[in-house]
Formats: sequence, C-alpha cells, structure tokens
Amino acid sequence: MNWKTTAVLALTLMAVSGCAQRPADDNSSLGQRVLDSVNCAAKPAPEERVDLEMVDTLTASDRYYAALAQLQRTPQRNPEYWHRYGQLLAQTRDYSDAVDIFGALITKCDSPEAYHGLGVLALKQGNVRSALANLENASKRLPASANVRNDYGYALLLVGDYGNAQRHLRTALELQNGRGPARQNLAVAYILAHDGAGLTDFQARFAFSESELVHARELAAQMRK
Repeated sequence: MNWKTTAVLALTLMAVSGCAQRPADDNSSLGQRVLDSVNCAAKPAPEERVDLEMVDTLTASDRYYAALAQLQRTPQRNPEYWHRYGQLLAQTRDYSDAVDIFGALITKCDSPEAYHGLGVLALKQGNVRSALANLENASKRLPASANVRNDYGYALLLVGDYGNAQRHLRTALELQNGRGPARQNLAVAYILAHDGAGLTDFQARFAFSESELVHARELAAQMRK
C-alpha cells in the first residue's frame, strides 16, 4: 500500500504512533477476554452509554490514548464496548490486539462491524486482498454505513475496480449528505477512471470546488505511481 495516499483514505480507524497498554492485572489475551465476557445481544445500560459517549468525545478530538484509558476504567459486556476497544487499539497501532478483539467478535457474535475493523486493519498493513474480502462482507451486511462504503470503495480503487469504487463511494457520500472522506475519494475515482462526464456531474451536484479538484488530481497522481 502506498502510504502517500493516506490523505485520501481517511479511514474510520485513523492511526497514530505508539502502543496501547492492557490493564496490568489481567494476563489473559484480549481475544479470550472478549470470548469470555461479551454478550452478543447486550445493549449498553444508560450509565454505560454515558461512558461510551465520553469515549466517543475523546476520540473525536483525536485523544486516542485518553479514550482508551477511559474505556478501560469500567469494562462492559456489550459488543459496542468491544468494537470501540478494537478501534482504539488500531488507532494507537496495537494491531495484533485489535485483530484479536475483532476476530473474537466474529467468532462469538458474527459481527459485521468486526469484519469492517479487520478490513481497515488489513488496508493499513498493505494486505489488500484480505481487506477486500472483509470490507465486502461488511458492506453487504451494513449497506447504510457510510464509513464501510467509503473504506470498501477505497480498497476497490487500489485494485483498479473504478466502476464499483464509484458506486460505493457515491453511496457513502449521499449517506453523509455530501460530506465526509468519500468526497475526495469519489473525485479521485472519477479521475483515475478518466470519467470526465461523471466528474463534471459530481462537481455540479456536490459543489466540489476547484481547490478540492486540484487536491484530488494530486492524490490520483500519487495513486498511479
């Protein structure tokens, strides 16, 4: 994977350097902890929802280590808790433990969100074939997820499947009312496919500016290398 294209990708799981730490008093693997504790049907209780919202607030401000520490304060049994755990481990580049969590969620709960997580991790590590398989699974089961559609569309761009990439990226863009990372990704898809008509229509429908177009052309050029 050409890491010069990371400005296009804008994955749901953005990475920063370093490794997350597990609680010192727990020697079991994170994957085993998921298998032992998760209740696939559980929903967060009101007080648990408050904790998760605090984690989301920290994550939204790029305070990934603080979000992970907040998450570790009070373990929960619901899948939403463990999905966030895996995402934050990926965001702090603890890929091995993130894979363990997502794999356990698939084994125990057959979680489509976990397939998405594995797909994003595979992209980060340059394993496009694995990424495509996991993201295709996730997109079929979460068809209205803009994040899943964007990430799958980007993976399709990497293998030159521009037509399918455009379809998934356009879906992601419309789901987010013309905003989000799919905006740049879709422009790149039209440029790489030499689809001038599609690009013109896209610019008109979504008020895609000339400065955005210049940036998209730069990104497309990087992807061609």
